[in-house]
Amino acid sequence: MEVLRTPEACFDGLKDYAFAAHYHVVTAEDGTELRVHYLDEGPRDAPTLLCMHGEPSWSYLYRKMIPLLTAAGYRVIAPDLVGFGKSDKPAAMADYTYSAHVDWMNQWLRGLDLNGLTLVCQDWGGLIGLRVFGDNQDRFDRLVIANTGLPGTSMLTDDVSAMMAQMFAMVPVPDAAMVGEQFRNGGPGAFLYWVKYASESPSFSVRDVFGLLSDISDEDVLDGYCAPFPDDSFIAGARKFPALVPLLPQHKDERLRNDAVWKVLETCGKPVLTAFSDGDPVTKGGEAPFMARIPGVKNVTIEGGGHFLQEDAPDAFAREIIAFMNAS
Repeated sequence: MEVLRTPEACFDGLKDYAFAAHYHVVTAEDGTELRVHYLDEGPRDAPTLLCMHGEPSWSYLYRKMIPLLTAAGYRVIAPDLVGFGKSDKPAAMADYTYSAHVDWMNQWLRGLDLNGLTLVCQDWGGLIGLRVFGDNQDRFDRLVIANTGLPGTSMLTDDVSAMMAQMFAMVPVPDAAMVGEQFRNGGPGAFLYWVKYASESPSFSVRDVFGLLSDISDEDVLDGYCAPFPDDSFIAGARKFPALVPLLPQHKDERLRNDAVWKVLETCGKPVLTAFSDGDPVTKGGEAPFMARIPGVKNVTIEGGGHFLQEDAPDAFAREIIAFMNAS
């Protein structure tokens, strides 16, 4: 496995990101060592929030929320998934699988021996983080689930998955504008356009993704999100992630693994908060399965937030997390 590491100079002077770097090494299946970066802020003996990002962001996504949460007395740990942020980046798209990401984060969590955690997860931070929770439920006290999903076989039957495969074959290789139009129109195949754009379009760019899914106009902030990817050799993970969402027939094993997590969620009795934003075209309505299947879920809507609600509505999201922590 060829592994790239973004030069530290790429992160110099990032806006609102004056946090100390921490690292822990995990091992890929072929024996390759991968360095995982994480932030660790706030009192070490305080209740701990494990904040997990998604595609194509990194711990920079939580930079506005971390001061709010530590000021409330919490410890905040925010890792960069392998392939993102300051973590190492396997160079080939084939090196990235859903289960590999879960394994890497399991190794990281157990290697640091983290306990008493509240998971805060969004986008792929949910798909991976909820699997990590399922594998380590005794290490977690509660869950905050935002703008994410956990596709299993009850929501994606074999017939539905086969139909999506047929639809995917008919999707042209789009540019960012076409993906944006599909999301705005809310068509059933919009996500498939996103998958094909990320994995196949020669014009794919991380900056354009934030143009699709956010209203960020501050170029310094966009530079921060793009800092881990100084050239296209670093973006294999960002390109592959959408195609790893287990929608198609070849992903059934991952859906079955997610089914096992759903059983844990339905029976573990841990407090759960769903906090989806009101303006996310990707996960709109995604709180419904969690509310229907997990007993006692508390649900709130984060107003004024898009897909990256940590960026768009950090105060509102942090306020709901703090209230949830105090109540549970």
